[in-house]
Amino acid sequence: MTKQRATLKQYSQSNNKNQSFFRSRYMYGALVGTAFLSALLVSACSPQTHSDSRSSVTDKNTISRNNIEKNSKNIEDGIKNSYARLASKRSDVCPKLIEEEHGSQVIERLEEVMVNDYCDYFLYPRDGQSISVATNNRQIEALLIVPSVHNFANGGYQVTSYDKHIIRLSYNGATHKPKDLSYDVAMTISDKAYL
Repeated sequence: MTKQRATLKQYSQSNNKNQSFFRSRYMYGALVGTAFLSALLVSACSPQTHSDSRSSVTDKNTISRNNIEKNSKNIEDGIKNSYARLASKRSDVCPKLIEEEHGSQVIERLEEVMVNDYCDYFLYPRDGQSISVATNNRQIEALLIVPSVHNFANGGYQVTSYDKHIIRLSYNGATHKPKDLSYDVAMTISDKAYL
């Protein structure tokens, strides 16, 4: 019986060691798991992480939206220029795309007809060139409206960038505008700056 007790005591001691070993292992696992979950929870709740991810998503959306807007603006501008190129062959359709003819600094449009209150002319001058506009009708005002505003009655305009320039001729008379106002216009594009 003593032998049985000694074996039972020995088994009990080894069992206690195993149980304490497993208990410590479970405790260690539980502590590591709790620490991991806590770190995960803290990082998930951190406002900086969310704002950074939101900001990167927002930045990507903004860039994508800007590219779409830029592409659609380029397409729209291309369509307007195509229409204006075709309209340049007619005297009564606006807007019109006008281009420098090789060897000539003066672009003349004779017997133009203003059907509406104004007519726009699209022009792409080079940087450093000067533009001046003259009409044969004092009731027509010549303005540059894009990329900046300039009244050609005050003199020529110095081009500062290769860009689309829109020259607007509009009726500015004291009486009611005739239905179809006829006029001649001469646009001078020179490489010399106006002083």
